[in-house]
Amino acid sequence: MSKSILITGNRKGIGLHLTNYYLSKGHNVIGCSRNDSSLTHPNYLHIKADVSDEKMVRKVVSEAKKRFKTIDVLINNAGMASLNHSLLTPGSTVKKVFETNFYGSFFFSRECAKLMMKNKKGKIVNFSTVAVPLNLDGEMVYASSKAAIEKMTKIMAKELAPYNILVNAIGPTPINTDLIKVVPKDKIEKLLEDQLIHRLGELKDVENVIDFFIDEKSDFITGQIIYLGGL
Repeated sequence: MSKSILITGNRKGIGLHLTNYYLSKGHNVIGCSRNDSSLTHPNYLHIKADVSDEKMVRKVVSEAKKRFKTIDVLINNAGMASLNHSLLTPGSTVKKVFETNFYGSFFFSRECAKLMMKNKKGKIVNFSTVAVPLNLDGEMVYASSKAAIEKMTKIMAKELAPYNILVNAIGPTPINTDLIKVVPKDKIEKLLEDQLIHRLGELKDVENVIDFFIDEKSDFITGQIIYLGGL
């Protein structure tokens, strides 16, 4: 059955992969990023927006509703990383990371949930990271923003369960995208050693977990966080 899926931060990397993946499966996809997209497809709508801007988020959800009537699935993929020692991290970096990672996920979850409530169902998938449980040094700000997303996932799951809206999160290990280009090779190798499965994650690993969360057979699963790689 065809779904309307909103994917944030989808101009490249994981977001772009998921966009093409779900379009290939016959779903309607709404994408948003700070820049225009070159992707064209009859079932695709791209809206230029800053996920940390509350008014823009409302506009994206409104435009999605006009085009596809509803939003069945929200995938909060938009995010940015920061690698720096806590004592050397400027306040501007903290603000930017939290605005993109946490504020953006919260604004979209809140606005999409309002629309989902009218349909008495919906799925929200947030993005965390293995940097949270591993307490990776040098990633205090990034991991903290994702830890906030994990807490948001669990509390919103409780608040939205009466409306049949399920909220879960995926915590990827490093995947070869732009997000990890700033991470030194030795840190990546150390992280892979700490995993039970010693390899980088792949895009198919991410799509597999998201497929699981949004499948109708998973309608009894909410408030969960699945980490890749085995911790």
